[in-house]
Amino acid sequence: MAERAALEELVRLQGERVRGLKQQKASAEQIEEEVAKLLKLKAQLGPDEGKQKFVLKTPKGTRDYSPRQMAIREKVFDVIISCFKRHGAEVIDTPVFELKETLTGKYGEDSKLIYDLKDQGGELLSLRYDLTVPFARYLAMNKLTNIKRYHIAKVYRRDNPAMTRGRYREFYQCDFDIAGQFDPMIPDAECLKIMCEILSSLQIGDFLVKVNDRRILDGMFAICGVPDSKFRTICSSVDKLDKVSWEEVKNEMVGEKGLTPEVADHIGDYVQQHGGVSLVEQLLQDPKLSQNKQALEGLEDLKLLFEYLTLFGIADKISFDLSLARGLDYYTGVIYEAVLLQTPVQPGEEPLGVGSVAAGGRYDGLVGMFDPKGRKVPCVGLSIGVERIFSIVEQRLEALEEKVRTTETQVLVASAQKRLLEERLKLVSELWDAGIKAELLYKKNPKLLNQLQYCEEAGIPLVAIIGEQELKDGVIKLRSVASREEVDVRREDLVEEIKRRTSPALCIC
Repeated sequence: MAERAALEELVRLQGERVRGLKQQKASAEQIEEEVAKLLKLKAQLGPDEGKQKFVLKTPKGTRDYSPRQMAIREKVFDVIISCFKRHGAEVIDTPVFELKETLTGKYGEDSKLIYDLKDQGGELLSLRYDLTVPFARYLAMNKLTNIKRYHIAKVYRRDNPAMTRGRYREFYQCDFDIAGQFDPMIPDAECLKIMCEILSSLQIGDFLVKVNDRRILDGMFAICGVPDSKFRTICSSVDKLDKVSWEEVKNEMVGEKGLTPEVADHIGDYVQQHGGVSLVEQLLQDPKLSQNKQALEGLEDLKLLFEYLTLFGIADKISFDLSLARGLDYYTGVIYEAVLLQTPVQPGEEPLGVGSVAAGGRYDGLVGMFDPKGRKVPCVGLSIGVERIFSIVEQRLEALEEKVRTTETQVLVASAQKRLLEERLKLVSELWDAGIKAELLYKKNPKLLNQLQYCEEAGIPLVAIIGEQELKDGVIKLRSVASREEVDVRREDLVEEIKRRTSPALCIC
């Protein structure tokens, strides 16, 4: 070990000698000679058995976000959060992991995607799968019966990710929920209104919101002859109709789940229908479906929902679709899912198939599962698929080769002559204290051209230039980077002038 340490010290010293010669701009022959000595010493040192070789990659289904990507993401979040706040929502947060028993049995066939944490000799824990079940636990634990909340946080699913389509193992969800006992369909209609407002504001293309009701599905399964014990598993098969053909779904129902072909065909007659309020009215006259109590309640609520959606001005965005099933076990009433009809195709841009971009529904029984006395708190909510939306926005901006600012700096404090560092430091401090987003270059005597180039590269709109003459006159030269126009501004008026010129405008692109 002592010999190796001595050899490592010789390598370090020889490395410093080589770097010193390069800084001194020594002759090429001399540098080559010393580099050869360095390589010879390194060869004697041999491989370091003690050093572990790392694979530099992110885990499967995860990603890093560059400053550019984060700038886009934050603007998308701003649009979503401003809408949630506009509708009067409060914000909460919950732990990233929950007791395993809290999550068990809430997600149907998707429960296999939950990440269980290794037992550390204490509680059995799992990473949260969504934000809805933790919200229900939060309501029951705090004995809350009424809240309108939003929650934006990461969730985890042990899925096979398709990252090009915005599917990950770690991803953000943006949830909005209304909990409480209210008159039918008013909160449900507001959730659909919020969904439409956000998707319209983000300008990601035409979309359609599919709507159905779990009670209609269960009633339909009952009259078609599906055994009660198979409702949830058949529901999961129906939910695949947006991805595969009816024939494939039917084969799964018959071959894997044990339905007779006649029962499957009867289901097929219903689930391939979609339309508007006229389809609701048609099914209310259906001799079999209208005789089922659950289905009748669901259809009557949907009819009322369409009345409210018309008043909200969004009925044209909504389609009653009997194939929409939403595989999660906790839904009890209205369910909905927003899909992009197509992404806007710009020159040089490939269409991006991202599927569902928002979803939600009513879950009146979930809180009761956690309450010791089984007290129910009716809830309805929605979740925005922000990762998929982000994939679309990012691809569109790349295709347009659009520059995205990664900082919010309003002004660079620059100097036109040497020996003005102290004045730059004083001015930038004044601006920071006044709430102005300002920068300066970390050099004593930077060239003015370099300072101006930095502004152009970073997208900084203004330069506050200090010169000896400006100091004598008590002014600062304020330069617009885009137009290159310069005006002298009195030092005491500088803050207001910068604020006036850089008032923000909200836009995601």
